[in-house]
Amino acid sequence: MSAPEHLVFITGKMARARLEKVAATLPADRFAWSIADAGVKVAALMTEEIIRRRVTMPEGATRIVLPGRCRADPEALSRHFGLPVERGPDEVVDLPAHLGLAGRTIDLSKHDLRIFSEIVDSSKMTPEQILAKGLDLARRGADVIDLGGLPDTDFPHLEESVRLLKGAGLKVSVDSFSLDELIRGARAGADFLLSLNEETLDLAFETDAVPVLVPMRPDDLPSLDRAIERMEKAGRPYMADPILEPIHFGFVESITRYHEIRRRWPGIEMMMGTGNLTELTEADSLGVTALLVGMCSELSVRNVLIVQVSNHTRRTVEEHDAARRVMFAAKGDAALPKGYGRELLALHDKRPFVQTSDEIAAQAAEVRDPNYRIAVAEDGVHVYNRSVHEVGTDAMAFFPHLDVATDGGHAFYLGGELTKAETAWRLGKRYVQDEPLRWGAAADPVAEDTTAFKAAGPTRGTGSPSAAEPAAEAGRIVCGKLVPAGER
Repeated sequence: MSAPEHLVFITGKMARARLEKVAATLPADRFAWSIADAGVKVAALMTEEIIRRRVTMPEGATRIVLPGRCRADPEALSRHFGLPVERGPDEVVDLPAHLGLAGRTIDLSKHDLRIFSEIVDSSKMTPEQILAKGLDLARRGADVIDLGGLPDTDFPHLEESVRLLKGAGLKVSVDSFSLDELIRGARAGADFLLSLNEETLDLAFETDAVPVLVPMRPDDLPSLDRAIERMEKAGRPYMADPILEPIHFGFVESITRYHEIRRRWPGIEMMMGTGNLTELTEADSLGVTALLVGMCSELSVRNVLIVQVSNHTRRTVEEHDAARRVMFAAKGDAALPKGYGRELLALHDKRPFVQTSDEIAAQAAEVRDPNYRIAVAEDGVHVYNRSVHEVGTDAMAFFPHLDVATDGGHAFYLGGELTKAETAWRLGKRYVQDEPLRWGAAADPVAEDTTAFKAAGPTRGTGSPSAAEPAAEAGRIVCGKLVPAGER
């Protein structure tokens, strides 16, 4: 049996006890470990210079793990120590998962689901507007830009729009009840035509565009079978879409039709239009999308047509993109779609509270400065400094207990942070002081440079130093803690 890997965790004084507790749970047959104290109170304040100067590697070390919020450059430290250096998770409790102890390696870079994103009002837009919209949808994760025609609405610029999108390197589909528009779109170079039935199927033999076949009526599967049989005999590419219907208007029966078509035609390409659920159900669309993409995964439906009209589906491209990656990874692992990251979790987190109230109290007892720290545990929001440690669930109720009545900037900052902390506690989300809440695929994450400290905040110069004031002359702020210039 090979010797266990020897990990070296670099940390600071305040996190050491928690790190030792978690590290002690690592399987001894896989990991030996050491803790290297960099001589700073807060691990996130470590710099490359401090680590190079103060940390010595023990004999036999094979890998170095930095705290997630450490702003040092792992590549530079790797060159210095001659060992692999990586940035670990932000929270110590996530260390086992980071080390692969969840039983699998998570890779969300792959998927097998193609997203058709419909521009429903394209006939009312200019070609230039259509191109801009198409490029934006592609940036968000769409693979095919679908031009949707409207009944009784002329689309004189259809050909120009198709050519502009194709010229930009985009795949294009045309979706219309008008046979004339489908013909024009195909002649202009569209890659796909939606939606042909057995009465309009002749068009599929007049163009190289791939048709998406639908039944004459949603409940008329025999008509879809006949269209499929004709394409199969011709040996031409196509997709079949049994049509997903809204809740209370045939939803459950339509799901059974997808299952039945897959049973009858095991190897064919299929499509599901998810908009009848996401758009026509006033519920947070991320969960609805995850369920539908999970159905697609089980049935090997490798194409979805999505639409974003309602405000509550404004992130539908990103949500489908996240869901297809999670479902592909889980299916490949023959596993439940659990433990594949936080992109499908918007309102709640799997492990929202990373510290107990006792652990926060122990940290509060060590504080010797007036700067306020904020943390969230199961019992509520904690705010503390050297003089006070208050716990509550109402952000505004903390004000009388905090010495900021004459410091507008600091009061403004604490009000914002405490409100964010209250939101996190009520929803069951992770809260980190001075960091935005994470909303999964429902919102873009805030970009950050993981090798640099945060810039000065907007309350700089408004009074006594606050957790949002990383003014250069006053010191540095990391994780809400002020470190005066020159102090380690």
